[in-house]
Amino acid sequence: MGTRTAYDAVIFDNDGVLTTPTNRPVLVDAMRDAFDMVGVADPPVDHVETLLGPTVDSLRRVADGHGIDPDRLWRARETAAIDAQLAELRSGRKATYDDVTALESLSIPTGIVSNNQHETIANILEHCELEPFDVWYGREPTLEGIERKKPTPYYLERALADLGVENPLFVGDSRADIGAADAVGIDAVFLRRDHRAGYELSTEPTHELESLAALSDLI
Repeated sequence: MGTRTAYDAVIFDNDGVLTTPTNRPVLVDAMRDAFDMVGVADPPVDHVETLLGPTVDSLRRVADGHGIDPDRLWRARETAAIDAQLAELRSGRKATYDDVTALESLSIPTGIVSNNQHETIANILEHCELEPFDVWYGREPTLEGIERKKPTPYYLERALADLGVENPLFVGDSRADIGAADAVGIDAVFLRRDHRAGYELSTEPTHELESLAALSDLI
C-alpha cells in the first residue's frame, strides 16, 4: 500500500472520520422526540430502532402502524436529529478528531460526502475548526434522501461532478463508504479508528489507515 498515486482530490465521510460519531443514546432520545412531535407518546422500542436507520419501506410500515403520514414522520425525525446533533456540537460532545489538522497540508481539492443530514454538515462546518472544503454534501431530509444514502453513490457522484476531477480518493470508515467508492470506480481509504476495531469489510479497500496523519503519504 505504499506507492504514491497522483490523486487529484480527496473526499471524506464525516462521522467517524472528521468528527466523532454522535452518541447513540442522544440519537435514540431524538427519535423519541420525533415520535412525540407527531403525537406518539410511547413508541415501541422496535419502532424507535427502525427510525434510527430506516429504509423507505420500513419507515412507511412504522408510520402506517401509527396512522401517520410517512413524510410527516420523517420530517419530524430529521428535525429532531438535526437539533440533537447541533446541541452536541455546541456542548463540545461532538467534535473533530485531533488528526484533522492533517488536512492543512493537502494541496488538492477536498470535499465531504456524508449520510448525515446536509444541515448537520453545515452546522459542523460552522461550529468546528476545519479546513475549508471545495464541495460538501449531506443527504436531503426527504424520503428520496433515504434512498440516496451510501453505498448508493448519488451524492458522491454529485461531488465528483462538481469538482471535475479524474482520480479522486474517498476516505471513509464503513462498508457503505467503501461500497460507494467501488460503485463509482475510485480508490478508497478505510480509516480504522478505535470505534472500528474488529469491524469487517465485505470488500477490500485500496488503502487502510489508522489516522488521517498518514494520508499525506498517499497523496
